[in-house]
Amino acid sequence: MKVYSNRTIGISGTLLLLFAPVMLAAIASAALQALPQPRSQGGQSLEESIAARRSVRRYADAPLTQDEIGQLCWSAQGITDTRRGFRAAPSAGATFPLELYVATEDGVFRYLPEQHALERHLEDDIRRGLRRAGLGQSMLEEAPAVFIFAADVRRTARRYGERAERYVWMEVGHASQNLLLQIVALDLAAVPIGAFRDDDLARVLRLPDGQQPFYLVPVGRPSANPNANM
Repeated sequence: MKVYSNRTIGISGTLLLLFAPVMLAAIASAALQALPQPRSQGGQSLEESIAARRSVRRYADAPLTQDEIGQLCWSAQGITDTRRGFRAAPSAGATFPLELYVATEDGVFRYLPEQHALERHLEDDIRRGLRRAGLGQSMLEEAPAVFIFAADVRRTARRYGERAERYVWMEVGHASQNLLLQIVALDLAAVPIGAFRDDDLARVLRLPDGQQPFYLVPVGRPSANPNANM
């Protein structure tokens, strides 16, 4: 037996002290879902994606693949300059106030641009709650995935003061348009939504202090019935 700070610790306790950092690192790693490597080339031109983009509100009953989710996350907030850490969408002063979440039947995940991975944020399927906070818009519950743009305006305000919120709204627009065009390029469908009760949505998402929701984008495969998408 060894004595540490007047307390006696057995062999098992000593091993726990030695390996606790390794165990904690393993737990943290297990909480991350690595995403497939994003592609920087595709079969559809930018001009074709712009021309084909439409708001679609009804989706087939089929989940998105991990490849699709990873590509969509990358298009909105992925690292495109590994040396300087710049992202796919411009950010005022590279202050990066945005947080991107993905809500599916498996829970809610936060996108980590530096690791190109998903971190579990919530265990629950919150899409019904998104629908309630989103004024009853059914696509928020029916879409297989809802991409949620949140932001911490303070990150930008430290540099730009009272103009920060204006810059954050611009950045949400940049990132969401990237997302919408990538959705078209992947033969998926979506509709951007800004109509929701802010406080209710923040509670449903259990956002950390300082973060607020800005935009919702339900995504899925287009419904086979073209009249259902109007």
